[in-house]
Amino acid sequence: MNLPPSVTDRAYDRLSEIGAGSKGQALRVAVEGGGCSGFQYEITLDAPADDDLVLEGHGEKVVVDSVSLPFLAGATIDFTDELIGARFVIDNPNATSSCGCGTSFSM
Repeated sequence: MNLPPSVTDRAYDRLSEIGAGSKGQALRVAVEGGGCSGFQYEITLDAPADDDLVLEGHGEKVVVDSVSLPFLAGATIDFTDELIGARFVIDNPNATSSCGCGTSFSM
């Protein structure tokens, strides 16, 4: 069994700041075909679904659908606030390469 993705305190704290949990929403991290490297991350606020893996912390939830889960095994979901902007980022050990935009990768 592959390790599930992990979520940093910073990511949970950011979800708390934007009030996701209080609106019944979770951060959905999905993997879709496409992007400049073959796969791309789709990061949205969404309600948890029945077949989602639910990661919880600080009263907030991050969800991953069953199709995306194998692509995110052992990945770390984080939040970064840099000069170029604040965003959720994914450190994925399965990605063999990624592009500059940070949302696309290949395996």
